[in-house]
Amino acid sequence: MQNKGFDLASILSKYLKNWKWFLVSSIITITCAFFYLRYTVPEYSATAKIQILEDKGASSELSVLKDLDIFSAAQNQIIDEIEILSSRGNFEQVVHNLGLNIRYIKLGNLRNSEIYGEKYPFNINFLAPDSIINISKHQFYIDFQKDTSFGYSEEENAASKKYTFGASIPTKIGKIILTPNEEVIKLYKNQRIKVVIDPVVNMASKYREKTRVTSINPVSNILNVSLTDPILQKAIDIIDELIMVNNVNAVTDKKNIADRTSEFINDRITEIYSNLSSVDESAETFKSRRGIASDLGVQSSDNFRQSLESERKLQNTNIQLNIASSMQNLLSDQSGYDIIPSNIGLSDRDIGVAAGRYNELVAQRNRLLKSSNEKNPVIVQLDQELESLKIGMQSSLNNITNNLNLEVNSLGKQLSQINSRIYAAPGNERALRDITREQQTKESLYLYLLQKREESQVAYASASPKSKVVNSAYPKSLLPVSPKTKFVYLAALLVGLLIPFSVIYCYDLFDNKVHNKIELEKIIGDIPVLGEVPRLAKKDEKLVQNEDRTVLAESLRILRTNLDYIIKSSKKKSGKNNVIFVTSTVSGEGKTFISSNLAMIFANTGKKVLLIGADIRNPKLYTFFGNSSAADYLGKPKRGNSLGLTDYLFDSTLPTKEIVHPTLVNSKTVDVVYSGRIPPNPAELLMNDRMKDLFDEVSETYDYVIVDTAPLMVVTDTLLISQYSDHILYVTKADFTNKNVLDFPLKLQKEAKLKNLSFVVNNVRQSNLGYGGKYGYGYGKTVKKWWSFS
Repeated sequence: MQNKGFDLASILSKYLKNWKWFLVSSIITITCAFFYLRYTVPEYSATAKIQILEDKGASSELSVLKDLDIFSAAQNQIIDEIEILSSRGNFEQVVHNLGLNIRYIKLGNLRNSEIYGEKYPFNINFLAPDSIINISKHQFYIDFQKDTSFGYSEEENAASKKYTFGASIPTKIGKIILTPNEEVIKLYKNQRIKVVIDPVVNMASKYREKTRVTSINPVSNILNVSLTDPILQKAIDIIDELIMVNNVNAVTDKKNIADRTSEFINDRITEIYSNLSSVDESAETFKSRRGIASDLGVQSSDNFRQSLESERKLQNTNIQLNIASSMQNLLSDQSGYDIIPSNIGLSDRDIGVAAGRYNELVAQRNRLLKSSNEKNPVIVQLDQELESLKIGMQSSLNNITNNLNLEVNSLGKQLSQINSRIYAAPGNERALRDITREQQTKESLYLYLLQKREESQVAYASASPKSKVVNSAYPKSLLPVSPKTKFVYLAALLVGLLIPFSVIYCYDLFDNKVHNKIELEKIIGDIPVLGEVPRLAKKDEKLVQNEDRTVLAESLRILRTNLDYIIKSSKKKSGKNNVIFVTSTVSGEGKTFISSNLAMIFANTGKKVLLIGADIRNPKLYTFFGNSSAADYLGKPKRGNSLGLTDYLFDSTLPTKEIVHPTLVNSKTVDVVYSGRIPPNPAELLMNDRMKDLFDEVSETYDYVIVDTAPLMVVTDTLLISQYSDHILYVTKADFTNKNVLDFPLKLQKEAKLKNLSFVVNNVRQSNLGYGGKYGYGYGKTVKKWWSFS
């Protein structure tokens, strides 16, 4: 069941009947896709997997937040490592190590191809320093003609200058010397090689943008490193070199931090050792002078226990204060930015964390200064971060020092109270205890620093990279990832289908013409459409013949049958109900063609038919009967008698039989009343009372009276005589009649100005024929060629 507002089958038919355009468009786009794939440089993808290793010796900056489950410190570490791995400095080292700033390109007729690796036909030796080559941009062309010489030019179309291998060639970036690769150069004989030299920074940026570093999931330490490039081996080499450079830089940074820490600790050990020796000498001198034995009497147990406890706390606090003061002095004495000790035993973990971050930034700054200067925006930003960290550490150390001083004062007061009871003991014991206490303080600090020195030496020796290679770089597939063949062909096919679809859709969107019977029925509603007449070729006969079995004849028989049914079903009380007016909206829609053939198809049944040309302004019946080779006048010459309808209306004495011209067409007789001479006042003439007398007379004499009238929207002639019609057959022309103008006859029908209105569609393409036109019965059927698009 079809929806009246949405007919899917009708919509699909508009596209299916144009299937050949879809086929041709698809073939063209697929052909374009073939040539695109043929001459586009393919790109291949390589990938590697690495595991980020946790630094066991470093404390997490976000440990508090991690305990509160507010933020994942591990995830933050992965993000930092991704940024470090993708840093520009790493890629500059990769480009420099692999020599990627120099490219060898073999020129072809349609597509150029880059040469890479051991396939280089020659090597280039630069006499200028690397610092100049790394920032230079230059290109030149080499033509191989002989084994010992070559042609050199700096312009593609310029003449080549002959040089021998080993000769010095002057260029704008300095002199260069070319040495042949004898195993490969024979393969490039009589070919042209283009050499392109780009700045290292530019090539580093290019490969940095093409490289993708991603985590396989948010909770994993595994990273994927991938790169696409026209040369698969180059992509593999770049990824492997990038991972190696990043690991080497990480090891170097850790060793620099360990070296700086060891240097700081050695300086402190030297100073503490000197103080400890001085205290030992003081103890020895005191005992010698006072004659004190090494084993003094034990003091009161309670006072001694409290004193020891207070002394232990005071010692620990003094150690922390001493370290903090030394660290504070170190930061204050720094004129620039240098690596500082990061693991010296302060109880405040924030200082250790800040020192570690400070050392990482200093190491990164030192690497960048190798290839840049202090005015580089990146280095300026690093200086700002370092200054901020430095100020923060100095502020923290000030706070720590102040707190430790307060704690030392508090412990000192507490110890003084305890010692006030001890001082009641002999003076020798009290003095010796002072010396012993100082000796223990210095000794504990000395042993502590020795331990830290050993730890820093172990850290230097065990410095390891930040990442572990899980999978070295390998190709994802031996097939190129770009362009994707299946996707390109699919896209080409879709475009090929979309182009004709869009054209047909846009044409249909702006098309406001009637095309066939089905469309007309949707517009006019309940008013009947009696048939549709096919479009004729120029060589086709315009008048239907007797026993004709063409599509035209069959469509006219359908029209005759439907019209005859309407005539019989709407009998008048008086008269034969046989006067049929044929009209249209404007001229050129085929009303004369329909009326002439309708008269012929009725005559073929043996009926007596009269055809009247009532279009007295623009008469056209002569084109079908007066000039037709198939028409013969019975007893009268073709154009000898010019009397017609206008003569009858003008001359009241002229009888009807004088204007009727019996015509033999294809062995059938049709009486024709031509329009006659064109009058100066056609509208007034049609209002003559003789018009009614004529129709009253001929309707009784003939079985069918067919009247070819003037167009309705052009003149009022048809409306003036419409009262004499029994039926009005309204002709519309396919691909010509505007749908909007059909409101005009419908409005006249509602106003009762047109009686028994019905429609017929003329000049319909066979591909658009509705209903019966889609089912041929084999008579007169024309077999179209497969390539026909009409």
